[in-house]
Amino acid sequence: MLKTLRNAFKIKDVRNRILFTFMMLIVIRIGSELPIPGVKGSVFQSWLNSKSADGLGFVDAITGGSFSQMSVFALNITPYITSSIIMQLLTIAIPKLEEMQRDGEDGRKKIVEITRYLTIALGLLESVMMVIGFYRQNYLTEKTPLTVIMVVTSLTAGSAVLMWIGERITEKGVGNGISIVLTINIISRIPEDLSTLWSQFIASAANIPKAIVAGLIIVAIIAAMVVFVVLLQDGVRKIPVQYSKKIQGRKQVGGQSTHIPLKVNTSGVIPVIFAQSLLQTPVIIASLLGKGNGTGIGSKILKGMSQSNWCNPNEPIYNIGLVVYIILIIAFAYFYTSITFNPLEIANNMKKAGGFIPGIRPGKPTSDYLNKILNYIVFIGAVGLAFVAFIPIFFNGVFNADVSFGGTSIIIIVGVIIETLKQIESQMRVRYYKGFLND
Repeated sequence: MLKTLRNAFKIKDVRNRILFTFMMLIVIRIGSELPIPGVKGSVFQSWLNSKSADGLGFVDAITGGSFSQMSVFALNITPYITSSIIMQLLTIAIPKLEEMQRDGEDGRKKIVEITRYLTIALGLLESVMMVIGFYRQNYLTEKTPLTVIMVVTSLTAGSAVLMWIGERITEKGVGNGISIVLTINIISRIPEDLSTLWSQFIASAANIPKAIVAGLIIVAIIAAMVVFVVLLQDGVRKIPVQYSKKIQGRKQVGGQSTHIPLKVNTSGVIPVIFAQSLLQTPVIIASLLGKGNGTGIGSKILKGMSQSNWCNPNEPIYNIGLVVYIILIIAFAYFYTSITFNPLEIANNMKKAGGFIPGIRPGKPTSDYLNKILNYIVFIGAVGLAFVAFIPIFFNGVFNADVSFGGTSIIIIVGVIIETLKQIESQMRVRYYKGFLND
């Protein structure tokens, strides 16, 4: 990784892209510290730290603490992520959008434009819902129309600005702009979380040997999770493909061998985000409206949907929510893979190009074979994702390790770093080729 960055800084254009990305990240962190006028920040943060707002911990983690500080970037890029997911689902359901996706660059630009408008609409909707909650719980400095409009506008504009910054990083920076914005938010919380772990398990240990053992265990668990995620992200099942030779004139051409790389974790972190969003959204809405603190069946269901109540030895009944969470991760892994990878289409394209998998007949048998292999590796990837997501929840519940970063965060950080380094290496190769052609 260091070698790649060192070589990248030797190329002026790539160096400028890295520096531009770095400057944009500084702007993001500055914006994350600017409070929204009209909100009682200290009162809101005290409420957020209470048990009644447990469901909002996930939101605060992916916004890099902007939500707890109620800064202008409090909504962050969550509206954009939600919009992108909605557009991917609608592309399958609406033929016109599917046609746009197949139209190449022009179609992609139209879908991106629709996603932008949808992001603004969702940002506005979320802002209004939040302000309604603030108004009901007296978190506004003044209950006036001007204050309400000011807070709604600030939240919506902040989300739009972050979307714009993400797109600029993709265009003028190192690429993967939205992912990099999400990653820097998560990374910004790690020092605070490590400080919490230090105070909770190391500084408070009875003696130095116990403190050393606690520190080694924490480091070992984090390192093992990172290594496991790297293996999960890079795991690939290569399906060999052979192309038949063709006769052109008196010569035989073609006949090359290649492979179809099927990633073990074909859907990335999307299933985890889907599952968390589905379970946490009702909890978040109830928290903002001051509901869910009673003893009725509805309150117990909401507690079961909140991660803060899972793996608690004193209340094992709420582990039902954890079981539902794991099932959702596996189900969404299969669902997302099914809408992004079409074995029948790949089999037909191979047949048209004269390709075949050794030992498998072209056409439907090839599609069935790919589908069988895909189901097998998707299950392995989904179980791996569920395991990575479960480990931090287990330690938070059993040992009360109060940290915001967890399996989801590590998957995002590792995945984005690996992908960004690949982007930088790709840009470096393009520059080398240009230099060769210009000589």
